[in-house]
Amino acid sequence: MRVRSARILQPGQKIRVLVVDDSVVIRRLVCHALGEDPGVDVVGVAANGRIALSRIPQLNPDVITLDIEMPEMDGLEMLRQLRRSDRSIPVVMFSTMTERGASATFEALSLGADDYVTKASNAGSLDVSLAHLRQELIPKIRQFFQVVQPQALPRESARLAPASTLARSQRRAVAIGVSTGGPAALARVIPQFPERFPLPIFIVQHMPPLFTRLLAERLDTLTPLAVEEGADGELATAGRIYLAPGDRHMRVVDSAYGPSIVLDQGPPLNSCRPAVDALFGSLAEVYGPAVVAAVLTGMGHDGLVGVQRLAARGACILAQDEESSVVWGMPGAVAGAGVAHQILPLDAIVPAILREVDCA
Repeated sequence: MRVRSARILQPGQKIRVLVVDDSVVIRRLVCHALGEDPGVDVVGVAANGRIALSRIPQLNPDVITLDIEMPEMDGLEMLRQLRRSDRSIPVVMFSTMTERGASATFEALSLGADDYVTKASNAGSLDVSLAHLRQELIPKIRQFFQVVQPQALPRESARLAPASTLARSQRRAVAIGVSTGGPAALARVIPQFPERFPLPIFIVQHMPPLFTRLLAERLDTLTPLAVEEGADGELATAGRIYLAPGDRHMRVVDSAYGPSIVLDQGPPLNSCRPAVDALFGSLAEVYGPAVVAAVLTGMGHDGLVGVQRLAARGACILAQDEESSVVWGMPGAVAGAGVAHQILPLDAIVPAILREVDCA
């Protein structure tokens, strides 16, 4: 998994974007949407990957938006060639909400794309398409950059919470929240869990429907543990990994037969559904201090309220460090709030979990 620290922008400095898409309509639409942001400058467009690669040295873009299906050289082949020579330019893919589109997006992420945006379902409405791009694409471009404010105070060092005191043998559940960079991060951490792991593992990855199913299927091939989308009413079983389905909050509740999964389409939290806060908050109620929760790479601060509730009950909180995160938004919020017991590189997260549940 590629990682990068947020690039520092000076006041007034714009983010230079290269738009790559074979559709003239889509190129104009993207340029129009990005042009509404005063901090973004579209420095060029290209109709396919071959043209885009030839223009990169002259245009020197900070970010590339990239379609997948294009003539002559599609987005996947462009990614392959780009990453052979330059691993630093962030790439945001455009994806369709179809099985084929989702599968191609996962391949793009494995080839080095940093994030993706799904195309608006109502392509016939200009207003809807523009609103979708403003809401989805611009934040995903901006997440890779940090603007220096005039006379900004030095960045505060991340604080650590006092160590959790619950006996390791009493841990009953593991929870993971993740967003940008999540598929690659999960592909690294999930195989580290041993075959006879004694607890259920609950995961929220910010993704839409279909994408979460494909992610669960891919992760299932990487581990002897069963990985599946959480199902409404399903009992939480030791040694199984439950991924929140797209467009559904996943919570855990007490039932007559033990902790069970419930799904709902309640209002988004932190603009997310599924939301990490929804899962973590429910785990605080059901398991209390018996949870080990990890917040990994991702944009925004989803999960912060949930880990605060968990930490108040005595749960163990882990956060991925900035150096190994694609975007240090979610884990950075947890670290900055002083509720993390440990701030660790990605590859140290599961070993820390195993020590907490006495499986090391």
